[in-house]
Amino acid sequence: MLPSLTGQSPENLAAWLKDAGEPAFRADQILEWVWKKKVTSIEAMTNLPATLRAKLAESFRLAALEHSTTQGSADTTRKFLFRLHDGRYVESVLIPANPALYGEKSDRRTLCVSSQVGCAYGCKFCASGLAGFTRNLDAAEIAGQVLAAEQLSGERVDSLVFMGMGEPLANLDNLLAAIALITGPKTLHLGARHLTISTSGLVPQIKQLAEHPQQIRLAISLHGATDDVRQQIMPINKKWPVAELFAALDHWNAKKTQKLTLEYILIQDVNDSLEQAAILARHSRRLGAKVNLIPYNTVEGLEWKRPPNNHCRAFQEILKNAGVTANLRLEKGHDIDAACGQLRLKQETAEGIIAAPAKG
Repeated sequence: MLPSLTGQSPENLAAWLKDAGEPAFRADQILEWVWKKKVTSIEAMTNLPATLRAKLAESFRLAALEHSTTQGSADTTRKFLFRLHDGRYVESVLIPANPALYGEKSDRRTLCVSSQVGCAYGCKFCASGLAGFTRNLDAAEIAGQVLAAEQLSGERVDSLVFMGMGEPLANLDNLLAAIALITGPKTLHLGARHLTISTSGLVPQIKQLAEHPQQIRLAISLHGATDDVRQQIMPINKKWPVAELFAALDHWNAKKTQKLTLEYILIQDVNDSLEQAAILARHSRRLGAKVNLIPYNTVEGLEWKRPPNNHCRAFQEILKNAGVTANLRLEKGHDIDAACGQLRLKQETAEGIIAAPAKG
């Protein structure tokens, strides 16, 4: 399988051109065609000599992803399903403006980006891990989701959240290589402050990412304020309990200026007690973190339910009364399988790539 042009850094492309006996200035032209003009074929790079286009076609494929299908939503959320070179699938979700969730202004388009095919961490609310973990995505497959979403939507993506399929921090090297492509001035040139990485709580990688020079935002998939509750939802809590996770977040705060976000999916009779709200408020206030409250999005194969809206608002009020910024997200995409991994799960099951997950 040929490497993808969308995975080539400016430095790698310059080195390839030198080896191919081509002038160095062609690198900027190629990058402009790929990332700025968003061409769909190498042949369309019309200011390159035909001989160079032929060399490129012999050495590279243009994109790492093949668009399979798009699902639209009544609220204009769009989910894109992409086929990978090995026949597996990955998905991205383009979410229109909503009240700011990650420190961004409103009236923006946010893309939810995947980092793995499947997931090994088994968060109980998530469809991504129902069929287990297959493999990491490479940098071209991660960054390529952003480029493809802009091509398909005809819109500029304003911010990214790495909280689609997979655990981003379990694929940190490829993730950081993709971020270099996404933020590079010759590629997508999206500011690092518009990027949020969401993690289930990999403590060593949180500390490693804290040393990264770019001011990337961090969101923690918390979903329980105490170990007994969080362990019902997040198996990773057995390896890194709440106390260790919060110690890593203290380290993050010592290194970074961007405010942390705590993600909390509200699941009826599991983690939605008002006692949990009070404990969450104390943690959030100490960390200076904002909280996103997300009523549970029903996943086929899982039995949990979302709480009534009035109960969600009561949970939110406890946080707000404690001085914590708490957004209640009546999530977009509820009608298009927009929970992480659902569309991919249906496609791969239909094609016989994976067996249908057992319920319960």
